[in-house]
Amino acid sequence: MKLKCQPEDFRVEELTDARPSGSGRYTFYRLTKRDLGTLEAVEAICRRWNLAGRRVSYAGLKDRHADTVQYLTITDGPSTGMTTPRFELAPLGRLAQPFGPRQLLGNRFELVIRDLGPADRDRALGAIAEVPDVGLPNYFDDQRFGSVGHGGDFIARAWLAGDHERALRLALAEPNPFDRPAARAEKAILRDHWGDWAEAKRRLPRSSARSIVTYLVDHPADFRGAFARMRRELRVLYFSAFQSHLWNLLLAGRLEADAGPGDLVPVELKLGAFPFPRRMEPARVESLRKLDLPLPSARTPAPAGQLGEIAARILAPFDLAWTDLRVKHLKDVFLSKGSRPALFFPRGLKADAEDDALYPGRKALRMAFELGKGSYATILVKRITTAAEAV
Repeated sequence: MKLKCQPEDFRVEELTDARPSGSGRYTFYRLTKRDLGTLEAVEAICRRWNLAGRRVSYAGLKDRHADTVQYLTITDGPSTGMTTPRFELAPLGRLAQPFGPRQLLGNRFELVIRDLGPADRDRALGAIAEVPDVGLPNYFDDQRFGSVGHGGDFIARAWLAGDHERALRLALAEPNPFDRPAARAEKAILRDHWGDWAEAKRRLPRSSARSIVTYLVDHPADFRGAFARMRRELRVLYFSAFQSHLWNLLLAGRLEADAGPGDLVPVELKLGAFPFPRRMEPARVESLRKLDLPLPSARTPAPAGQLGEIAARILAPFDLAWTDLRVKHLKDVFLSKGSRPALFFPRGLKADAEDDALYPGRKALRMAFELGKGSYATILVKRITTAAEAV
């Protein structure tokens, strides 16, 4: 099975109820990009137009290895557009408020899964047929955990535990499978000369990491202050990743507590195998459909009863309690409060099998569907390809 063999095999377009007009401080744009991450595109826009990053607002991050359409606003932004080989920014009018998650309704997807054998294709189609009845667990998928390095530790876990030096080291020097060559070399220098800040500064090229090391030359033990000098967008991602993982564990525990024999199938995600409903009594499905689970945070009351027991169990290996889930010493970063549906149900799900033009003699599965905001199309892909690869 292969996904994203080419960018056009994974198309996603944001669905929004934002209605631009001719007035308002916030210029509203459509960003169409290919094989480029959202943060990279925004950085390129800011460089070209000499903008501070805080003037740009968007609803979420879109996959790098895809064809994507999303929307953003720029405070007092130009009325002109921008075209580069990898993205196009087109002005659509103005909004009275910055664009963000509240204006996002969901996403429309068109995917192609390639290199399937006939039996794999049939099992995948069978799994797709099960989804409308039992739904899918609303796990945060691997895209959320790009900051987790080879060691598997979370930057935010170290910070919440009060180990600010480890949090900084994980953020700056932990090897990551997504590192590009320049980043790998930079991290190797930091690991080799951690604590010898003058030598690390001498060896590092000009970069954001070198700026932080420069601060440490003069403040060698102020890891808290050094961490606070990292880009806010990155620090937000670090804490979101840990909170998302805890929520996934909470949902997994709830599913396992509710399931009967044979109801669940394990599916491999980046951080381990997680249970997915395969079949389930309608009453259990209906109960889970109505269930919202809290995002783990001390800003919300700790869950009680069965869910409270699950929460305590998943937090114990991290040496944390629910009341510890509070970001201290950083005024601009926090763990989100609120809740998230336990299950999601793709809308308008269609799937057609065809001969694979890229892999002669093999089959391709072409899919189209819509998801509400916050749900991951790749969760659906992993569910049906787990079935396709089962023996």
